[in-house]
Amino acid sequence: MKRSGFLKASLLVAAFTTVAQTAFCAGTVTGTINAGMAKYKKGAVVYLKGGHGKIRPKTTIIEQRNLEFTPHVIAIPVGSTVSFVNRDNVNHDIFSDDTSKPLDINNSKIGEFKKEVFDKAGVVNLRCTIHAEMSGYIVVVDSNHYAITGNDGKFSIRNVPPGRYEVEAWSEKLKKTEKKTVTVKNGRTSDVLITMEK
Repeated sequence: MKRSGFLKASLLVAAFTTVAQTAFCAGTVTGTINAGMAKYKKGAVVYLKGGHGKIRPKTTIIEQRNLEFTPHVIAIPVGSTVSFVNRDNVNHDIFSDDTSKPLDINNSKIGEFKKEVFDKAGVVNLRCTIHAEMSGYIVVVDSNHYAITGNDGKFSIRNVPPGRYEVEAWSEKLKKTEKKTVTVKNGRTSDVLITMEK
């Protein structure tokens, strides 16, 4: 009995140590988009280049709802799958002539999901040729570490392994004006100010 109790206690200590090490073996990168016009700060994609971790694809959904692509901007790692679905009572299509992912999808059937894999990094501008006012963006990044800014231009990228990274940013309306790098340390938060201009 004593030996069994000792083994259980040892296993619990080992499990706690593993969890503790995992919790403190990554850092966080926070920051703000510094731009002249506040309305352009929202919806910028910020991502970190560098590190040696394997890219982890994800799955997500973009809806065509109320004559809009929703969400208007998404960021996904290379190899991710996007399901497009029409939620309107009108016909839609999905078109893009961007070289990283040309698209020409008939999405007229309401509620039907059309899946596409995005296997090249780049920005894909989505359009509906039936409704010219509709537009959206898929930003495909060669990274596991990315975020989209809120209304205030702020972002937070969590669980970043320690190391030195290049900070990249994309915006529908703005361009990054300077090179930025950030050093991530165990259990620490690093803050970055990214200047972008029209």
